Amino acid sequence: MTKVTLHYDLTHKLGDDDLGNISNIHSTYGMARVQVAPTLDKITVDYDASRLTKKDVEAVLARYDIPIRIAAA
Repeated sequence: MTKVTLHYDLTHKLGDDDLGNISNIHSTYGMARVQVAPTLDKITVDYDASRLTKKDVEAVLARYDIPIRIAAA
């Protein structure tokens, strides 16, 4: 397992519905941990890079309606 950590700013603070969606992310194979900052405006994601790519992780976050801000390449 190759653990990678990504940090994302959010487009808006998370609400109760968003927090429920975050708990569902853990059911995705290869997603190890999603931690919300106490300010509710940032998240940290740990994932298995031997299973997922950064784009895969961002797609999972989008599928669960997590409002991440993706930096321009």
